[in-house]
Amino acid sequence: MSDYILLMHNDESSESTSLDWDSYLARLRSAEVFQGGSAIGAGECMRRAGPVPTISKHIVGFIRIEARDLDHVRELLIGNPVFESGGTVEVRELPRTD
Repeated sequence: MSDYILLMHNDESSESTSLDWDSYLARLRSAEVFQGGSAIGAGECMRRAGPVPTISKHIVGFIRIEARDLDHVRELLIGNPVFESGGTVEVRELPRTD
């Protein structure tokens, strides 16, 4: 099993409700793949020197899951309110460094 982060973009065509999120997160918990998540609020990019890039305003939340592979992640996207409403969910593997 590998760890993945699902980055929710704010480009869905219809809004999801908290009920949608409650049932989706309950499904991930019952499958024992949910490892956390949160909405993402305002912030800024920072760096010690040089030009500072503009913050990515289209990423509004994340969920961390454990999955066998990307095919398993695709299965786990079913019911995700952003995905189901036509929005983008960016999937990134979190490589183990130990």
